[in-house]
Amino acid sequence: MTIADRGRGHPADSAEAPRAQAVLDIEGMTCASCVARVEKRLQRLDGVSASVNLATESARVEYPTALAPEELLAAVREAGYDAHVRPSRSHAPEQPHEGHAPEQSDGGHVHDVEDRPGRTTLLTRLLVSAALAIPVIALGMVPAWQFPGWQWVSLALTTPVVLWGGWPFHRATFANARHGAMTMDTLITLGTGAAFLWSVWALLFGSAGRIGMTHEGGLFAPVHDPSSLVYFEVAAAVTVFLLLGRVIEQRSKRRAGAAVHALLDLAARDVELEDGTRVGIERLRVGDRFVVRPGEKVATDGVVVAGDASIDESMITGESAPVEASAGSTVTGGTLASDGRLIVRATSVGDDTRLAHLARLVEHAQAEKSRVQRLADRVSAVFVPVVVALAALTLVAWMVVGGFSGASVVSGFTAAVAVLIIACPCALGLATPVAILVGTGRGAQLGILITGPDALEAAERIDTVVLDKTGTLTSGEMTVSDLTPLQGTDAAEFTRVIGSLERASEHPVARAISALTADHAPVTGFAGIAGRGVTGTVDGHDVFAGRPAFAVEIVGGLPEEAAAAVASAEASGATTVVAGWDGAVRGVVAVSDLVRADSAQTVARLRSEGLRIILLTGDNPGAARAAASAAGIDEVIAGVLPEAKVAEIARLQAEGGRVAMVGDGVNDAAALATADLGIAMGGGTDAAMHASDIALAGQGLTPVLTALSLSRRTMRTIRGNLFWAFAYNVAALPAAALGLLNPMLAGAAMAFSSVFVVLNSLRLRSAR
Repeated sequence: MTIADRGRGHPADSAEAPRAQAVLDIEGMTCASCVARVEKRLQRLDGVSASVNLATESARVEYPTALAPEELLAAVREAGYDAHVRPSRSHAPEQPHEGHAPEQSDGGHVHDVEDRPGRTTLLTRLLVSAALAIPVIALGMVPAWQFPGWQWVSLALTTPVVLWGGWPFHRATFANARHGAMTMDTLITLGTGAAFLWSVWALLFGSAGRIGMTHEGGLFAPVHDPSSLVYFEVAAAVTVFLLLGRVIEQRSKRRAGAAVHALLDLAARDVELEDGTRVGIERLRVGDRFVVRPGEKVATDGVVVAGDASIDESMITGESAPVEASAGSTVTGGTLASDGRLIVRATSVGDDTRLAHLARLVEHAQAEKSRVQRLADRVSAVFVPVVVALAALTLVAWMVVGGFSGASVVSGFTAAVAVLIIACPCALGLATPVAILVGTGRGAQLGILITGPDALEAAERIDTVVLDKTGTLTSGEMTVSDLTPLQGTDAAEFTRVIGSLERASEHPVARAISALTADHAPVTGFAGIAGRGVTGTVDGHDVFAGRPAFAVEIVGGLPEEAAAAVASAEASGATTVVAGWDGAVRGVVAVSDLVRADSAQTVARLRSEGLRIILLTGDNPGAARAAASAAGIDEVIAGVLPEAKVAEIARLQAEGGRVAMVGDGVNDAAALATADLGIAMGGGTDAAMHASDIALAGQGLTPVLTALSLSRRTMRTIRGNLFWAFAYNVAALPAAALGLLNPMLAGAAMAFSSVFVVLNSLRLRSAR
């Protein structure tokens, strides 16, 4: 077993003056190529560095102060997207708290541009478009329902669906076209545009507009009058199905923004200054002194000036046991004081705090993930040029065969448009969202939340699984792991006396010891010395319990048997409590965060699938070694803080690994976002849940196996859906090119491919 004990410090953020930072909310980005274009356009400006995040639809920009923010917005608009500068907290000069003025802040919340007042949401577009499209689809596909004038009613209903409902797709298509890129949006615009515009032309200038016209004939019946055909149902159905897919994908975008939100929400809302004044956290300045009482959060990063307390730093270090803070100790904003009272001098506030730094790490990691191009876009990038080329070839072929006569030009144009129409498969809009709906629905039944297609694609390629320790490999709760009553001490009496004393304390270690017995005796004269131990009277005995050094102060030294028990427990990473009464040591209690019952079995199964398993923890090497040994893990990296966890994940990726990170704490959030696949454990913090790609509801590591299996099966289903979504329509392309495309054929291809996609996706309901 190898242990890499990393440094526990964290580098301060560096800044180059004179420079400024801004966050831009960007509207209209839909894929990885959009991200690349915006980033490239911004970085063309002298001295500008930008990181664009598709998940939160934003860009974090650092730029020279000589550059006006309006120039940044202009650069984004030149790339084809709209943008606004997000209001942010201004950094007021450091000063004493007297005369503090309230500071305006957006609280670090991620704005959802779809929810801005006056902006139409995708859900609204979907609901309105679906209501208008249903009668259009019914009329177009059932000739018996085609009443006199039905085609004009279809025109009226389809126009807002295509132009207004499909506007997000068309806007993206135009932006992509300016840069010579073709994505799924291009395919949507080509297909729906061709179907709609042809139908309008047929109504106004062909014979399709006459009252009483209906679509009749067999699937492959020759079309003697192409100008009598309308395809409004194709344009309407494709738009609605793809809007449904975008609404489903938007859910994962909201989760991505919520990860940063959840981290910033861990900060205290107000703080008590040393003079007793209570002020909002936004009024705290570097150098101010503030009070931390038992059970309160540390308001911001600082140095302890006076007092002693136990601080739960598991959110940062991953150590399950609290650490003792006294004068000169550094503390982190958002951590919790278990006991004791501290006076702390603030060293960082606002956007300079550790929590804010973690939030930036998460946001940066999510921005990197957004660069991965979706499978549908990769397929479309090949399929669209092929279809366009085929349409052009069809037009030329008809013209050549017809001797370039007027009739051949019209027939060729008709066939070319038919190729574009049939090439836009409605099932493409269902291929991913329906599989995700069924797969995530089944996952919910199994206690697994999968955020979207990016998570599924990542799960399929994983070859390395990195596990956090506290709360992931272990239960995350302190439990008595060993009890050593000294010779001559009755074990039952020892547990009853010590358990009764510790019941009066709220310390996590004390709660574990008090659970040793249900027969608690009354305690009088209880006193707690922060960070050292407790004393009190139980059954007439003067009892003490605490750190070994505390016991030495009381009794003058440790018996050889007790010293050996302490050394053995601490070597395995356990926290030791030495207890006794009436001036003598009576026993030693070892308290640990025990490995979950299913951890060893799950690790063995993961390894049997060819996966590399690594334990990555902020806990001390002794505790890490003990947990890894119990779970059967050979590779261990211990003593790492959140920034170092991110660096380790990045190192593994740089070596060619496809990394899944499994964690549950605030200290894991940035690593979860950085990994190719982030999996948050059940009962984890909001920050971890929101930063992950897959969130588990159940306890233990076994759901990780289920999540990976379900994700891979769902991805296989999506690939099958995409294949058949194209296959049915590609099979009809020859009929379109030969001028045999009947609306009934187009409708049948659309229906068959859509039904197949739905039925194939429903197979996921049997996943176990």
